[in-house]
Amino acid sequence: MDIDQLRQLDAIATYGTISAAADELRMPQPTLSRSIRRLEQELGHDLLLREGRHVELSEAGRLALEYVRPILRDERLMRDALDRLAASANALRIGTVAPAPLWHMTAMLVERFPGILLSSETIAQHEVERLLFNGTISMAISTSEMKFPAFCSCPLMHENLYVALPLDHPLAHSKAVTMSQLDGEMFLLFTTIGFWRELCDTMMPHSRFLVQEDREVFEQLLRTTPLPFFTTDAPRFDLDSIGHHHAVIPITDDAVHVTYHLVVRADATDKARKVFDWMAAQPIPSSADMSRVSSSRAV
Repeated sequence: MDIDQLRQLDAIATYGTISAAADELRMPQPTLSRSIRRLEQELGHDLLLREGRHVELSEAGRLALEYVRPILRDERLMRDALDRLAASANALRIGTVAPAPLWHMTAMLVERFPGILLSSETIAQHEVERLLFNGTISMAISTSEMKFPAFCSCPLMHENLYVALPLDHPLAHSKAVTMSQLDGEMFLLFTTIGFWRELCDTMMPHSRFLVQEDREVFEQLLRTTPLPFFTTDAPRFDLDSIGHHHAVIPITDDAVHVTYHLVVRADATDKARKVFDWMAAQPIPSSADMSRVSSSRAV
């Protein structure tokens, strides 16, 4: 008796006929029939009641199935666990407070560490310390340098926030604006922008946000929207592609000029430490360097 025979019995019970089960298992019907016969001989019981082409489980077959399905479930769980183990052996889980530094880091690591798998999740700044300590993440991208003995950190990149205002907006010809000047406006906003959303809520408590979850739809809306939206100088989104219906204005508040840091535990795994050390040795791109790669990124 092998796991394939148990899987075959389960398929017959699930799909009702040997032919349907054979189609699902992608095997010839006679081969499936012979395999079930061997299983019956090994167990010493008829598992199927056969009348012409019609089959159904016998009482012994139904009893056997009660034991078969937990075995198949455990086998699937075992395979999933082994797959996760194999993946985790070469994977780094990164928690990031914003999308742009993760894009930047991923682009840098692809060629240098082609075998490493990166998985990521967006986290809040206040979660960085806890998630690193409990091992939920291998590394973190933080807006804080995290100067604690338990952590090692290095600067990763800068990102500066701008506002894109319709050309007929009263502030569209300003050299710079503040968040307080923008407070009260309604903005088009993309949903997965990390800590930038909390910053907008905090610094513009009287503004409203039309939030779009689909990136493609959001980028299409940018081409026609009469609403203001935010953009940054991180290389991801080509602002030229949305036309010339908005003026991009710098924002002067200190809070919107961010330096991201890559953080690992001092006792990080060899793999995480190797990536961290390599990233720490790389020069931080300047705003001019970022702009040469791409124009502003809409958020």
